[in-house]
Amino acid sequence: MSFKAAAVQMCSGVDPVKNAAAMARLVREAAAQGATYVQTPEMTGMLQRDRAAARAVLADEAHDIIVKTGSELAREFGIHMHVGSTAIALTDGKIANRGFLFGPDGRILNRYDKIHMFDVDLDNGESWRESAAYTAGSEARVLSLPFAEMGFAICYDVRFPALFRAQAVAGAEVMTVPAAFTKQTGEAHWEILLRARAIENGVFVIAAAQAGRHEDGRETFGHSMIIDPWGAVLASGGASGEAVIVAEIDPAAVKAAHDKIPNLRNGREFSVEKIAGAVAGGVAA
Repeated sequence: MSFKAAAVQMCSGVDPVKNAAAMARLVREAAAQGATYVQTPEMTGMLQRDRAAARAVLADEAHDIIVKTGSELAREFGIHMHVGSTAIALTDGKIANRGFLFGPDGRILNRYDKIHMFDVDLDNGESWRESAAYTAGSEARVLSLPFAEMGFAICYDVRFPALFRAQAVAGAEVMTVPAAFTKQTGEAHWEILLRARAIENGVFVIAAAQAGRHEDGRETFGHSMIIDPWGAVLASGGASGEAVIVAEIDPAAVKAAHDKIPNLRNGREFSVEKIAGAVAGGVAA
């Protein structure tokens, strides 16, 4: 059965209380447009480069304001509410980059901890070491919902196609990629990566994004997207600022895509052999 999905685009700051209020306002807007599944971006609760300042306001899951607000919104509107991710304090002093899916009764149906850590040095001088503060997840899940089979990823995970293929093989019809993509990498790769994950697996992709210049000085790419199994962009947000994008999701389109291009069924096991190239005096035997 088809359903209406919304991706909420935000420009989260350093104050979780203010970010929770912004999330609530945008989710209400999405619900007013008829969305029964609503997704927010990665790090909905706070974008803060100063780790000491971030730790000072972090809470564990039981006391986190974004978790509390997400549950309340799901229950208030009778929707499936997906907090793309927020920073959760762990008992070992590290942090989880954790997403939550709440059912219409406000209960947590799924947690997903970002698996792949963004440890990179970019050409513009930006350097990121998520693994220095965050504990990586190790478990992917496909959740059976009344309207679709749903897989989960967060931001940098999108560059690891094996994660998406494993979920597609397990039956996922909708893949979720909440993100806070940097402006530089977003300009180069955001749309093409999302469309590639949709096309190669024949699934819908829903990706709510952070967008614009943030209080901590970083700049994110925005352009939240909803993409169909054939790779068509059904809805897209702008380059900066808040937005709510909505699209109709029909899981029957997943079967249609798989019938046209049955690459999930046609996949074969194979081995990889590394061989020497040319050698002096001729070609290697």
